[in-house]
Amino acid sequence: MQGYIINLNKVKDEDLIVTIISKGSLETLYRFYGARHGVINLGFKIDYEIEDSAKSTIGRLKDVVHIGFKWINDYKHLKLWQDFTALFHKHLIDAQELDDFYFDILDYASEQWNKQNPKRVAIESYAKLLENEGRLHSQLNCFLCSAMIEEDKISLVRSFLPTHKACSHTLGINKEALIELFENKSSIFLNDKEVDRLWYVLLEGL
Repeated sequence: MQGYIINLNKVKDEDLIVTIISKGSLETLYRFYGARHGVINLGFKIDYEIEDSAKSTIGRLKDVVHIGFKWINDYKHLKLWQDFTALFHKHLIDAQELDDFYFDILDYASEQWNKQNPKRVAIESYAKLLENEGRLHSQLNCFLCSAMIEEDKISLVRSFLPTHKACSHTLGINKEALIELFENKSSIFLNDKEVDRLWYVLLEGL
């Protein structure tokens, strides 16, 4: 099976507890340290097998093969990817069930990551995630004061919740660009400064 590593925790003797998003599931597995093991890291896509353990409540991660990205040796791209994928662990850690969406959105994002500014890929992917979870606030009422936002600039806070600039005191986003993002999941009308702002909002948590 295949999946994306969204969290790594070191335990005794450099063994690892690994959390993986696969199609339809969130797996927490034990990986024994050893010279024969290939290197794994946060954000890696891997092919793997699960071995049940009689001594533990979690399975053992085995037969791991790293499925590389074309951009894997670009440090800036990799760092942004790891920051993005780590957000999924905090967001999904208490999930009882998981549909294919989360694996598919990471698959899509990884394929697009070097085709445009990766921050734009992350922002567009996050808009899709919010819509999938029923949390995309396309009605432009201010989250803080509840009034309709009439201005041409709209501020976004965590979870891309819209606010008046005067209410949140943060950078305003062009309304046309924001509507395009919410309706068509496209960042085409966002300028680079707005993209950087939304990236930092995204880093606050999914």
